Amino acid sequence: MLDRVNKDLLPMKAHYFLFNAGTGPVQPFLSTYARQLGFSATIVGLIYTILPISGMLAKPIVGAIADRFRCQKLMFLAAQLLTAAAFLAINFSPEIPKDQKVHFACDGDAVFDTSPLTKVEIDDCLVDQFQKTPGNVTCRMNCPMEEQFWKVVVQYWNATEYQNYHPDNFEFTAFVIREKTIRINNATYFGFKYVELDSGKTTKALCPCGKECHISTVCDITCDDYTLNSMVTQTAVSDEDVYSKSQFWIFLILMIFGWVGQAVVVSVGDAICFQLLGDKPNRYGYQRLFGALGWGIFSVIAGLMVDSLSEGSSKKNFESAFYLSFAFLLLDFAVSSNLKNAQTKQSTSILKDVGRLLVEFRIVVFLVWCIAVGMCTALMWQFLFFLIEDLAKNQGCDSQEWIKTLEGIVQAIQTLAGEMPFFFWSGKILKRIGHINAMSLVLLVIGIRFILYSVITNPWWFLPIEFLNGLTFGLFYACMTSYASVAAPPGTEATMQGLVGAIFEGVGVSLGSFVGGLIYDAYSGPWTFRLFGIGALITCLLHAGVQFLIKRSDYEARYTSPSEAFSALYDDQQEMTLVE
Repeated sequence: MLDRVNKDLLPMKAHYFLFNAGTGPVQPFLSTYARQLGFSATIVGLIYTILPISGMLAKPIVGAIADRFRCQKLMFLAAQLLTAAAFLAINFSPEIPKDQKVHFACDGDAVFDTSPLTKVEIDDCLVDQFQKTPGNVTCRMNCPMEEQFWKVVVQYWNATEYQNYHPDNFEFTAFVIREKTIRINNATYFGFKYVELDSGKTTKALCPCGKECHISTVCDITCDDYTLNSMVTQTAVSDEDVYSKSQFWIFLILMIFGWVGQAVVVSVGDAICFQLLGDKPNRYGYQRLFGALGWGIFSVIAGLMVDSLSEGSSKKNFESAFYLSFAFLLLDFAVSSNLKNAQTKQSTSILKDVGRLLVEFRIVVFLVWCIAVGMCTALMWQFLFFLIEDLAKNQGCDSQEWIKTLEGIVQAIQTLAGEMPFFFWSGKILKRIGHINAMSLVLLVIGIRFILYSVITNPWWFLPIEFLNGLTFGLFYACMTSYASVAAPPGTEATMQGLVGAIFEGVGVSLGSFVGGLIYDAYSGPWTFRLFGIGALITCLLHAGVQFLIKRSDYEARYTSPSEAFSALYDDQQEMTLVE
C-alpha cells in the first residue's frame, strides 16, 4: 500500500497537522491570557478588532510578493518562524500594573471586604464556588496603620513585639475561612479568626471593645487561591491610560506578528497545497483534515496541562502551552522545508489579472458569500462560549464546575467529529453537488445551527449541534479555497488565496465580531444568534436566487467554473492517504 502513497504530499499533510498542533495550544487561550495580563474586556475587544485587519492587509500583499518573485516556499517558511517566535515572546509579555486591595475591618470579628474595588463585578457563582471549595485560604496582607490601631494589635492580638515599635505598615498572614464568606449588596466579605505575625507567632485576630478599639484600613493582599485573587484584583491603569503603557504596545505588536504569521502560513500554504495537487484539487480535503486532527487533540491537551500545572496557584500558568506550541511550530518548519514546491506558472501582470477577475459578477457573488459566512463564523468564534456560559449560569452555580469541560468537549466535537470527516469527504461532496449548491447549503446549515442555539436552554444540548461544524466550517473552507484556486489566473494562486482569505477574515470576521458584540450587549446571546440565523437563511435564499438567475441567463465567465473543472478533472481512483 505504501508504494501507492503520494510521498510528495506527505510533508503537506504533516504541515497541516503540526501547524494546527502548534497553534491549537495557544490560540484558544490568548483572550484569557490577555485578561490575566491585566487588560480589560474592552481593550481585549479592541485588540481582536485590529488583528483581523492586520491579517487582511498581510495576506494579499505577501501573496502578491510570493507570486511576483516566485518565492512561495520562502515566504511560507518565514511566516512559520514568525508565528513561532511571536507566540513564544507573548509568553514573556509584561503585565499591566494591577491592584489587589481590600478593606480590612476589625470590629469584634476580623474581616476584609471588596468595597475598594468599585470597578470589579464579582459573580455570585464565583463566591459560591469559593465557599464550597474545601480547605482554608492563606492571604498575605500589608496594611497602613494609624497610631490607635497599634493598641489593638499589641493588646488583643498579643503582638508584643510592636509594643514600642510602630511602623507605617503592618504585615501579617490571615487564614481565611471559606464558610464565613458572605455577599452583601456590591461587596463580598471574607472572615478569618487567626493570623500569623512576621515573628512566626499565630494568634487570634480579635477586636472585642467595639468602636473604642477597632481597625479600618485599606490593605494590599495576595492569596494562595486563584478564585479569591481574581475577586480582589483590578487593573491599576484605566482604559483611557492603557494606550500610553509599554505593556499594551508590546502585547499588541506581538499579537499582530503572530496573527500575520498565521495568516500568511494559511493562505500561502493552501496555494502550495493546490499546486502540489495539480489537476486533482478535490484532494485538498484529504490534506486539510490533518489540521483538524492536530488542533482537536492538542488544544484539549494544552488546556489539561494549564489546569494541572496551575493547581494551587494564584493565577493560570500558560507556560506549558506556549512551549508546546513553539516546539510543534519548529517541527513544522523542519518538515515543511522538505516540501517540493516549484512555481511553474507566473503572471506577467498579477494585479491586472486578478483585477479583471474581480469584476466578474460570479466572483463578486462568491466574495459576498465569503463575507456573509465570515460574519457568522465570527459569532461562533467569539461568542459561542459566552452563550454557553450565560446559559450555564441559569442551570445553577454548580455549572461552573463543569463549564470548562463542556467547552472542551464542544471544541473536540467541532474538530474531530465535525471538520475531519467533512474535510475528508469534501472533494466527493463538491463533485456531486457543485460549489454553488455547497455555498447555499453552508448558509442554510448556519441558519439552522444558530436558530437551534437561540432556543435551547440547556447548553449540554449544544453537543449534537456541534457536529454541524463539519458543514459550516469543514465544507465551507474546502469550498472557499478550492473555488479560489481553480478560479485564479495562472501565476496568481497565492495572491488569490490571500485575497479571498482577507475578504473572509478581514471584512467578514471583523464585521461579524463588531456587529455581534453590539447586538449581544443590547439583546443577549440567544437573540444575537437568532438574528444572525435569520440573516443567514435570508442570505441563503438570496444566494440561491441570484445563482439561479445567473444560470438562467447563461452567464459566461472568463474562466471555467470550479464545479465544471472538478467534473472534468475528477477520476474515480481515490488517492491512497495515511488515513486510509
